[in-house]
Amino acid sequence: MRVSSIPEKGNTINNPVIPGFHPDPSVCRAGGDYYLACSSFEYFPGVPIFHSRDLVHWTQIGNALDRPSQLRLPLDAPSSSGIYAPTLRHHDGRFWLIVTNVSGDGNLLFTATDPAGPWSDPVRLPGVHGIDPDLAWDDDGNCWCTTAGVGQVRIDPHTGETSGPPRRLWSGSPGAKAPEAPHLYRIGDYWYLLIAEGGTERCHSVSIARSRTPTGPFEPCPANPILTHRGTDHPIQNTGHADLVQAPDDSWWMVLLGVRPGGGTPGWHVLGRETFLVPVDWVDGWPVVGELSSSMPTPSWPLHPPAVVPDRDDFDLSELAPHWISLRHRTPEVCTTKERPGRLTLQARGGSLDDTDVTFVGRRQQHLSCRARTLIDAADGRGGLAVRLDEQHHYEIEASPGEVRVRARIGPSNTVVASRSTPPGPVVLRIDVAAVHAVNDARTGPDTVTIGIEEPDGTFVELASLDGRYLSTEVAGGFTGRVIGMFAVAGSVHFDWFDYRSCADR
Repeated sequence: MRVSSIPEKGNTINNPVIPGFHPDPSVCRAGGDYYLACSSFEYFPGVPIFHSRDLVHWTQIGNALDRPSQLRLPLDAPSSSGIYAPTLRHHDGRFWLIVTNVSGDGNLLFTATDPAGPWSDPVRLPGVHGIDPDLAWDDDGNCWCTTAGVGQVRIDPHTGETSGPPRRLWSGSPGAKAPEAPHLYRIGDYWYLLIAEGGTERCHSVSIARSRTPTGPFEPCPANPILTHRGTDHPIQNTGHADLVQAPDDSWWMVLLGVRPGGGTPGWHVLGRETFLVPVDWVDGWPVVGELSSSMPTPSWPLHPPAVVPDRDDFDLSELAPHWISLRHRTPEVCTTKERPGRLTLQARGGSLDDTDVTFVGRRQQHLSCRARTLIDAADGRGGLAVRLDEQHHYEIEASPGEVRVRARIGPSNTVVASRSTPPGPVVLRIDVAAVHAVNDARTGPDTVTIGIEEPDGTFVELASLDGRYLSTEVAGGFTGRVIGMFAVAGSVHFDWFDYRSCADR
């Protein structure tokens, strides 16, 4: 029997459906609503939560881990540590979120009646070992937790206690590395175990097995991997870490992570791993994944575009919008909109962006070409505007009384590449990111990062133009993507507004 979910209409939608650094998507359906969670690594607050009515348009409604009692990230925790791979589920009238904090707390389980929050303090799971934990309930009410490896144990989700020893299930293709991201589902007559394998780089892939019971034994799909772009020149690479969901018309779809490399060889991705959507058919009891592309036919069900989010934040609210993130923790003593109404005030902790405790407030870069601007008053300190990948890979323009400087940190190199005197008073700092389309040779980078200031009449004064490849995962390593934001490294620094907008390229 074949049930098709491929839409038939002529218009198109864009992929990724959640662009920028939003990896490891996990999705659940509650009636006519969809909710999705992603990994957040060293950033606070953690685990962004998105809402949609159509699987296409997503709006961030909060962060599940927004209190120190939920999310403990030591100041010396390295970048790309912290919060890994959540699973989000709706069961018995509640939302359940299970996640790994690799920086000390291990596996944790949270619940909420409203996915926008508040979420509970954590239930600790000392008997659950391994990353990428999953939750599934059988008809008898047993809760099964499956982790990377792939292993499984029965848990009491209310107390965190485990029952019986962990058991090995199915670890994917023989010889394939990193069997991870397990998700267990009851669909029809079978239990399906969906996993990622091959590592989260170019060989990433999705495979599946099935069993008559949640504990196995599991029979692998003869067509595994059911999705991979390894060994191809497809513009979307590193495809994996997937989750299945039914659309409003009850057709089947898959959310997954992927990257969009740019430039020459080996190709550099700078936005991190993003969330994509792809249709799924069922053929002879196995899922068959449709074509994953940057443009897909519009689904057959009604779409619900959200309200337009302003490009500019004037910091008029008492609390920051949920898309603003900081490094490891954020307290009112170092970050507030209440000291000067209509201003974001940052109080310095660390002395530079090389420090793990630097005061930084940013948002994920979500477009291949974009522009970020902010009006800064650095009369009482020193701070600025930065593009950050980690402590060893960042570009920034730093303002102090009477001067701005452009710095580039690339691995062991930390260089002031330009400076300029400025008149007294606030100054507009600006960073333009432009994707490269003409690949001149194999060494062509993915984009150019141009940094400067704006004169009062709006004229842009360029101070430096830097190769974007050095702020990419292929150079820096790790699991995150670029974040653009404001920082303070001495005294108190005040920001009147921040403006981020796309510049044509998606």
